[in-house]
Amino acid sequence: MRLNGKDINIEDIITEVDIDANIPKKRNNNLVLRDSQIEILKKYNINYETHTSLKSLIFEIEEILNYETDLEDLEQLSEELEEMSYYNYTNK
Repeated sequence: MRLNGKDINIEDIITEVDIDANIPKKRNNNLVLRDSQIEILKKYNINYETHTSLKSLIFEIEEILNYETDLEDLEQLSEELEEMSYYNYTNK
């Protein structure tokens, strides 16, 4: 298959994508996080296991982002968690 002028093999794409890392899983502290999100948290030494709510985890992330402005992956994670919190825990 050709895409944007490049030969692409669908089988290679399927084997390269880590589906398990992107499936939300309920953790021991009852937070629902993907493995890929946990890897970002570990990168910045954020221990998600000490948090009992998404709001407290988001608060810790935002504290870091207040001092560092070029952490795009952490900022993206914060936005994802805010969205999860809104849709899962806000009465509408």
